[in-house]
Amino acid sequence: MKVAAFLAGCDEAEFGTVAAQTSTSASVLSKAATALEDAGYVRVRKGHVGRRPRTWLCLTEEGRAAYSAHLRALEDLTALARTSTGATLEDS
Repeated sequence: MKVAAFLAGCDEAEFGTVAAQTSTSASVLSKAATALEDAGYVRVRKGHVGRRPRTWLCLTEEGRAAYSAHLRALEDLTALARTSTGATLEDS
């Protein structure tokens, strides 16, 4: 979720930046990126900056749609919980 949230705010981000900004280890991010790529949610692009290999990640259109749907579902659950408990925004 953190990776998708970070990538939702940009067109593309370098792997190391995503790892640092989401406090995710490189190995965990690598596995997550592979799983998200397999699901069609993330595009992985490899290249070089000078002689150094680099990897960039970006959400696909399908990934952005899935992330937006996930946020809407969370908002719906939050609203339902507030309605059920009588909680208001001021109570949060």
